[in-house]
Amino acid sequence: MELAGEAALLATWEAGVAAGRSGRALLLHAVARPAAGPEELLAVPVGERDAELFGLRGELFGEQLTVRVGCPDCAEEMEFDFDAGQVVGAGRPAAGPLRVESDGWRVGFRLPTTGDLAAAEQAPAGEARTVLLERCVLSAEHDGEPVPARRLPEPVQRQVAEAAAAADPCADVRLNLGCPDCGRQSLAELDIASYLWEELDAWARATLLDVHLLATAYGWSEPEVLALSPLRRRYYLELCADA
Repeated sequence: MELAGEAALLATWEAGVAAGRSGRALLLHAVARPAAGPEELLAVPVGERDAELFGLRGELFGEQLTVRVGCPDCAEEMEFDFDAGQVVGAGRPAAGPLRVESDGWRVGFRLPTTGDLAAAEQAPAGEARTVLLERCVLSAEHDGEPVPARRLPEPVQRQVAEAAAAADPCADVRLNLGCPDCGRQSLAELDIASYLWEELDAWARATLLDVHLLATAYGWSEPEVLALSPLRRRYYLELCADA
């Protein structure tokens, strides 16, 4: 990474330390799509955003992700690798309004966006799903009679969710896992925004430690330390350790 890249990433990390889950995802997306303003980013479908975050992860840390989850039966920790390129090439979300029709129900809706998730995160306890429905459902009727989005029955809500997932496959990445100890087959969700934030957090803290050590040893400023190539920086750190 070049100087501007490292400085920008540190600024992103600093802004995200006190932010919530959706705020951190928005900051990361701004790194992946630097020319976009906040309004544009908030209007991007979740799957499109996540595909771009997988692409950003590949550029920053490589395409191979190491994922660790506990088995739901025996609690044994499972570790496996996942190729981020699989998601980047999975295709773009469906464009335009979508529709579900079943048993007299006709529901028109759009795909959830980053802004919708942010609004749901800020909703009162137990209201997140209702907030998403009211924001994403464009029209709903039963036997020709209009019905408010919040009054859709559970089976219809489930059909809408399934149709949205099918139209935006990158929005919900789930991996089929088999426990090597007990053989239990299970699904694990891969939340790229949270995963990438944890990696950025670890990288930022390690980078700031490098800055601290080199500033202490040589009196350099943070920009001067970041201006060093990774190889030269590592060499100076080795000299400090040997001193």
